[in-house]
Amino acid sequence: MRRGLWLILIGIAFNFLGYYLMEAEEFKYGWAMVIGTVAFGLGFLLVIYSLMRKMDRSALMKGRSESETEE
Repeated sequence: MRRGLWLILIGIAFNFLGYYLMEAEEFKYGWAMVIGTVAFGLGFLLVIYSLMRKMDRSALMKGRSESETEE
């Protein structure tokens, strides 16, 4: 989850850098925007994936504890 949050923050920073370079009329602002968008997307996917894994793990642990009490 930490890696995903770091990628989201890096993506936001690169997008802000791209917007800054675009307003300053620099020539190569596109690469910063592309890197920022990809990093943000990967970070978002990693956060969602880790949340899904946590929910699945808690469901498994709950199922195991219920099956142990029945026996």
